[in-house]
Amino acid sequence: METSFFSRQASKMNQSHLNSTSEDHSPSVICSKNTSITRVVFPCLYALLFFTAAIFNSLAAWIAFHLPSSKTFVVYLKNMVVADLLTTVTILIKVISDSKLGSWQLQAFTCRFSAVVFYFTMYMSIILLGLISLDRFVKIVESFAKNLIQNPTFAKVLTVIIWIVLFSTTALPNMILTDKAPTPSSEKDCMLLKGSLGVYWHGAVIYITKIIFWTVFALMVTFYTLISKKVHESYRNSKSNDKNPKRKTKAKVFIIVGVFFFCFAPYHFVRIPYTLTQIEKGSNCEKHFVLYILKESTLWLSASNICLNPVIFIFLCKSFRQMLLKTLRFKESAC
Repeated sequence: METSFFSRQASKMNQSHLNSTSEDHSPSVICSKNTSITRVVFPCLYALLFFTAAIFNSLAAWIAFHLPSSKTFVVYLKNMVVADLLTTVTILIKVISDSKLGSWQLQAFTCRFSAVVFYFTMYMSIILLGLISLDRFVKIVESFAKNLIQNPTFAKVLTVIIWIVLFSTTALPNMILTDKAPTPSSEKDCMLLKGSLGVYWHGAVIYITKIIFWTVFALMVTFYTLISKKVHESYRNSKSNDKNPKRKTKAKVFIIVGVFFFCFAPYHFVRIPYTLTQIEKGSNCEKHFVLYILKESTLWLSASNICLNPVIFIFLCKSFRQMLLKTLRFKESAC
């Protein structure tokens, strides 16, 4: 039953892909993509993102890997830094590829490897934000599973398992199944490099990643609703309304949910109608183009997460903050 469902979806995707390919080569101006946006605007935005992320994450990596992994938060922090560095590299490749500064072979490489790693690290970051939220929830609300969930060894084993499972179910199959020989014409659409099984698995991965996001989304809503209740109780029970370090520490955790919703929610909300226009027959070209621009814009927001994660580290990790200040003071005195 499930197999036939995915087969139907893959068939629809294949058909919509063929339709869009024929439309892109038709003389219709309405259905053509605005190259000034796709080749200039977005590459410039991603270039800005790359340079900012390269600076922030290089510094974050240097600090993070000088910290002992004695707390679960630090374990998740280090994993987040690795994911952000991988994303930063893929963004550089994306800039060169999308702006057509590289050869068509680079576009084929992007389709098979770089773009796959980009999405893989995006969902790894989403899962890690969920784990950090769980860690903060347990710390503040004092759950019965605190001893297990806040055990650094447990966090290390869990993250290794997640990296392996996510890579082997989403990234690796897409790399292997993008198995058609690239040509100058096929570089215009990554789906042209996939066989029928590749299209099928691509459709399956879309559903897997949707499940990942909406599961983390639901858990975050639950966690932060309960954390809000706890923070409210802290406000109410506090004798001072202005100064309470513990209360302020609890309030800081909301930066996680703020970053999560700002970066990832818009893309996944837009992705629903965009996917529908891909699979429905006779989809309006103008509508599809508008949704395409929205999808690409919100995807850039998702990528901007690699610049905002260091902010989370600064606010929520005291040892990271102290090491950062120590590093900056050293550089200042060296000058």
